[in-house]
Amino acid sequence: MTPPGLTLALSALLFGLGVTGVLVRRNVLVVYMSIELMLNAANLAFIAFGRLHGGLDGQLFVFFSMVVAAAEVAVGLGIVVAVYKQLHSVDVDQLNLLKF
Repeated sequence: MTPPGLTLALSALLFGLGVTGVLVRRNVLVVYMSIELMLNAANLAFIAFGRLHGGLDGQLFVFFSMVVAAAEVAVGLGIVVAVYKQLHSVDVDQLNLLKF
């Protein structure tokens, strides 16, 4: 069994990589993947805390988080495709006004 401290350290590392990707990158798809990475890091932390306390609460939170992530993927990728059709680019700097 993996110790909870190691799992939480991995979760913090993944969350930090996601934050770095959001702050540094300019491509909308890379920013979107970085947000998903942060969400998965939070899911890993939920599982670690759930195993630490011996309950199923962490797994329940992860289940609802994955449902939200699936809805986010459907809506977010639809928005990205619509923006790409209008601007022919997925650069974050060109999306500052949200006018087409």
